[in-house]
Amino acid sequence: MNDAVSIATAVREGKVSAVEVTKAAIAQIAVRDHQLNCFTAVTAETALTDAAHIDREIAQGNHPGILAGVPFAVKNLFDITGLTTLAGSKINAENLAASLDATAVAKLKQAGAVLVGALNMDEYAYGFVTENSHYGATHNPHDLQRVAGGSSGGSAAAVAAGLVPLTLGSDTNGSIRVPAALCGVFGFKPTYGRLSRAGVALFSSSFDHIGPFARSVQDIATVFDMLQGEDDRDPICTKRPPELVLPQLKQDISNIRIAIADDYFTKGAEPEALAAVQKVADALNVTEYVTIPEAHRARAAAFVITASEGANLHLDKLRCRPQDFDAATRDRFLAGALIPSSWYLQAQRFRKWYRDRVREVFQNVDIILAPTTPISAPLIGQQTMILDGEEILVRPHLGLFTQPLSFIGLPVLSVPIQRQNALPLGVQLIAAPYNEALILQVAAALEVKDVVSAPVISPSFPPSSST
Repeated sequence: MNDAVSIATAVREGKVSAVEVTKAAIAQIAVRDHQLNCFTAVTAETALTDAAHIDREIAQGNHPGILAGVPFAVKNLFDITGLTTLAGSKINAENLAASLDATAVAKLKQAGAVLVGALNMDEYAYGFVTENSHYGATHNPHDLQRVAGGSSGGSAAAVAAGLVPLTLGSDTNGSIRVPAALCGVFGFKPTYGRLSRAGVALFSSSFDHIGPFARSVQDIATVFDMLQGEDDRDPICTKRPPELVLPQLKQDISNIRIAIADDYFTKGAEPEALAAVQKVADALNVTEYVTIPEAHRARAAAFVITASEGANLHLDKLRCRPQDFDAATRDRFLAGALIPSSWYLQAQRFRKWYRDRVREVFQNVDIILAPTTPISAPLIGQQTMILDGEEILVRPHLGLFTQPLSFIGLPVLSVPIQRQNALPLGVQLIAAPYNEALILQVAAALEVKDVVSAPVISPSFPPSSST
């Protein structure tokens, strides 16, 4: 009983109490998280109080919610009432505790889910590895010597290890999809503005999304449906009516037009990453290819815009407290602060052009397949890697295939490809804005075929020698 829907069903049917489930999750975290370092805070007392309330609701014959009794945790940039919102930083630890839950946290609680804690991340969400100098590195459950990815590394690793069945993260340039791929779980970035970011510490406002991690497509769809809806607290949150995807999961996908991304998305990757895409394509009988034009420029422009917006957000602290930043984050922010305004404006102009070109691509295809990362999880502390015979930096290049898609807010699901005696990899299922249902239908079909899966990995699993 590892997935959220199964847990909630058992709780509602009285086969297990919400308190029992919550106690078990808290116990697992206490025993196992010292190996993984996923959690920066565990909210045991309030979790047990919330779980007891759910049990009383059930005893009184009331409906406790579709996620009744399901333990969940969130990246520590989501506001949690009574906790200080760290956003992975030392500086933020001095702030007052949040007085209100983030909208997404509140919605999951309203659905009966039980919040058990906050999760580790790269400082201010600026990174792909979750090697945080203040709170330590989060370890990959498949191999404790390797990174979990980032910046939502704690969120992905906690699900992969079975500490909780559901977590929330944020994605600017790939911060949900990269750790999902490296940890072997599902990670979903819906359309920009589709889910409320109210109560979430932002990194780059014109890029930032939130989304769930889980071990099944059904769990991802359930959470997405719960989180949809407009929110006046987030000015970019769409007023578009919710479109429930859960009832559509089992629909026939034979009429969905699917293609493989070529050109940019076939270069600079290990053969295994491209083989993972081919495995998905073969299972779906996909032979068509499509080119997303100027993806390399989109990635470069994404670097310019996010660095500039992030630096501007933290400019005062960079001036007066540079020594209190994670050194890697500080240096990137300082570089961002020096970007000429003309570069930023040109990047934004290119962004509009690129959005129009990709819109044209989606006139002929519904779903595009691409690798999530160019490699499987690198070692903690690893600085460089060899791709196509060239030595390049690990940290920025983990987002090689995710950044051109975040750039224009496309909905993307990273699906996990498990490999025997090897580390997992991810494949991105990409669609035009607001076509989340198509993505999840294709993912559900792959899950039925046993092409994608996310088994629980114990953190006591011996380190792998695979690369």
